[in-house]
Amino acid sequence: MPMKNPPHPGEIIRDLYIEPLELTVTQAAAGLGVSRKTLSLLLNGHAGISPEMAVRLSNFYKSVTASPRLVHFLVLCYGNCI
Repeated sequence: MPMKNPPHPGEIIRDLYIEPLELTVTQAAAGLGVSRKTLSLLLNGHAGISPEMAVRLSNFYKSVTASPRLVHFLVLCYGNCI
């Protein structure tokens, strides 16, 4: 998927974590404990990362190197670039 400049945090999460793990949106949403619609809105750039979602993402992806700092960084960078 071509990224916008700056890319939305959802695009980065999709490209770095969901696609490489070959997860479907449904599988990732179940692992995060959110609805498929909620995650889809984030991944497609129609919703931001709430503090609660940041914690969920950090906890879910601890084993694949995503950390609270990474998620926080994505949110700050995107927020400061638009």
